[in-house]
Amino acid sequence: MPVNTPDTKTSARTIHRRELLKLTGAGVAALGAVSISNPLKAKAQNMSNEWDKVFPLSDKIDHEKITFKNRYGITLSGDLYLPKDRARGRLPALVVGGPFGAVKEQSSGLYAQTMAERGFVTLAFDPSYTGESGGEPRNVASPDINTEDFSAAVDYLGLHASVDRERIGVIGICGWGGMALNAVAADKRVKAVVASTMYDMTRVMSKGYNDSVTLEQRTQALEQMSRQRWADAENGAPAYQPPFNELKGGEAQFLVDYHDYYMTPRGYHARAVNSGNSWTQTTPLSFMNMPILTYIAEISPRPVLFIHGEKAHSRYFSETAFAAAAEPKELMIIPGANHTDLYDKVDVIPFDKLTSFFNQHLAA
Repeated sequence: MPVNTPDTKTSARTIHRRELLKLTGAGVAALGAVSISNPLKAKAQNMSNEWDKVFPLSDKIDHEKITFKNRYGITLSGDLYLPKDRARGRLPALVVGGPFGAVKEQSSGLYAQTMAERGFVTLAFDPSYTGESGGEPRNVASPDINTEDFSAAVDYLGLHASVDRERIGVIGICGWGGMALNAVAADKRVKAVVASTMYDMTRVMSKGYNDSVTLEQRTQALEQMSRQRWADAENGAPAYQPPFNELKGGEAQFLVDYHDYYMTPRGYHARAVNSGNSWTQTTPLSFMNMPILTYIAEISPRPVLFIHGEKAHSRYFSETAFAAAAEPKELMIIPGANHTDLYDKVDVIPFDKLTSFFNQHLAA
């Protein structure tokens, strides 16, 4: 997803992302120091028992809302999907997370439900500080805590009566693709991982799209965010970025694609950061100095599958991560697909490949 970070040259005003794309050639948006209201910043959402997904409920699965805690004591909210015709034996399981700024009622839930139809116990979750999960303030991200969220979900599945804890895999979508790879590199309990339409959020926040941010621009962004901390401390609450995915006209095509998913009935969800809400202005700080894919080769000898659209603006993230990963690894390019096609288009997402990959590598 697109990323907003501050720039000291524009501390007195806000530049729309389309203008900054022209200014820097990067996806780093500049923000002022004025607090922007956000309806989700006050507190975590109460869990809803209603089916409020952007996809229909399947009659082939059993579904329940669950909660679990991560290592930092934050309560996470998840959707657990189980095959309706499951046998009494323990099943392989998958943790599903992403995209960055989305909620479990969107893409991750669709992936989870579809893979449950295919015989896996699956868990889609809201990351810390977002959606129905806990954590204050609202709508802040962390490469450390959000990597931990994946392992906390593995904790939960490993204790579930229907799960074979030695047969757990992970799917990470978009920005959570990078988080998933980071988690699996460290968490040796996970036997296989898929990164679909992946972003490396630490790379894009620190270097911009296509690594186009200069040292001067990076320094200016860090200067502004550092000073924003004083403003937040003085106000007793964080300032928020402009609403995401609102179009003004003239945006790059990939921003139009994001809008088409997050701001239309296709994928809109009121709790999603990307559906007209926003991250805190200082969210990028912890991403700037923490390259999460440093140890990607340590996923080996466990297999990793990268899936990306041929036409996706983000394709280079998967290609460079694939090059850095060790065997066994595979890169699957979907002809004609853009970045968001792999969010929800069931005729484009290669679910047969996902099924065969996990059946092979999570075999009993």
